Amino acid sequence: MRIGIIGLQHESNTFIDAPTTIDLFRRETFVIGDAVIDHYADAHHEIGGFIQGLRQTGADIVPIFAAWAMPAGVISARCADELLIALFDALDAAGRLDGLLVAPHGAGVSERHRDLDGYWLTQIRQRIGTEVPMVCTLDLHANLSPPMVDACNATIAYRTNPHLDQKQCGLDAARLLIGTLEGRFRPTAAAAFPPVAINIERQETAREPCRSLLARADQMLTRPGVLSNSVLLGFPYADVEEMGSAFIVVTDDDPPRAQALADELAATLWDNRHDFVANLTSIAEAIDQTARLDGPVCLLDMGDNIGGGSGADGTAIALAIDQRGGPRTFVAINDPESVAEASAAGPGATLNLRVGGKADPLQGSPLEVRCTVGSLHDGTFTEAKPRHGGRTTYQMGTTAIVETASGLVIQLTSKRTAPFSLNQITSCDIDPSQFQILIAKGVVAPIAAYAEVCKHFIRVNTPGVTTADVTRLEYHHRRRPLFPFEQDAPCDLK
Repeated sequence: MRIGIIGLQHESNTFIDAPTTIDLFRRETFVIGDAVIDHYADAHHEIGGFIQGLRQTGADIVPIFAAWAMPAGVISARCADELLIALFDALDAAGRLDGLLVAPHGAGVSERHRDLDGYWLTQIRQRIGTEVPMVCTLDLHANLSPPMVDACNATIAYRTNPHLDQKQCGLDAARLLIGTLEGRFRPTAAAAFPPVAINIERQETAREPCRSLLARADQMLTRPGVLSNSVLLGFPYADVEEMGSAFIVVTDDDPPRAQALADELAATLWDNRHDFVANLTSIAEAIDQTARLDGPVCLLDMGDNIGGGSGADGTAIALAIDQRGGPRTFVAINDPESVAEASAAGPGATLNLRVGGKADPLQGSPLEVRCTVGSLHDGTFTEAKPRHGGRTTYQMGTTAIVETASGLVIQLTSKRTAPFSLNQITSCDIDPSQFQILIAKGVVAPIAAYAEVCKHFIRVNTPGVTTADVTRLEYHHRRRPLFPFEQDAPCDLK
């Protein structure tokens, strides 16, 4: 059996003005043919799961195309054109395929195609025909659309947030595709779209309210004929019609039952919808709480959530701590300009810097500090353990460590780097356990790494393009009515 592998992944934040360009993909991941296997074979990623799963069966792996860029603004029309031309040319060159494994993100938006993932999946289906089975994986934060579901024989989403099961998701997809080709079952999928937007602050799957919702989905998997099901929490920073929650159920040749079970999960969410509204903690409240807790305490900077596309240079929490004169705190801020100044001064030098607050005025003004340069680094580090995003190598660019007299330690990076690995800190010879506060620019994703040293996590309601207070965001294209924006939204799943 010749099984193709394709991945095209981007989480597009439509509230960011600057578009995502092809250079950002080429800087991160843009691979064709055998380079797909070279790039992903050892990664804790769904494509790594595809590769491992197919190798276990002895199938002939046909690596076709994979591209990924850090979450950022809407993909420009030119970038989307270049990506799709490369993808379709590689598909055409792949020859006959017996099956296809595909890995979109599920929240991709381009200037030309608002439902980018639905568009390219549909285009692939038209190219390969209806007889070639295609199994799809999705990020838990996908904004699911009917075209995404209709283009594929089956769709499976990650089940954890932080995303630690990406590779397992790819393995499950490979097994489902092989089982389909061997005639052991015939997957039939259905989706439900309850009018509920789940706040990002409520999306940690190991805690309530998501834990009970996922437990209900897990119980459903024990029923005869259910091949898989998926809970899509949605990505609230994409102003598209599909924004919001969704559910997928895949049964063995039983479409009506698949729809009934998807509706059952949707009804469970609807009945408990008020539990998924954010509980917001102010910056002052969060800092006050840290004084009563054993450190390090991780303050999750939700408004500068790098994994949601933000600029990684928000200063709101650091400003408040600096004004208080402590406690000892670590924060990473993306600021190439300050890196250049610190590098020119050299280790041991003392200088005045205007740190951060340059990418987006919503995320705080620059932090004006007098600081000492501690060390300089090339910014390269690795992560062997499964972590959110499935990556094993990271590159922060030239990195400078500076410290103020009040004990604020700032890691200045040249490239946006999501806090998905504690090695981001330790690679610069810093012991994270020596701080009372660690600021991580995320919501849930950093927990997998930072739990190694932090007993307490506080999600902080900071401003920015990824604010958890979604009432600050101006939507034009989202579905209406949608709870909690419209409190009296009806729920009709039929």
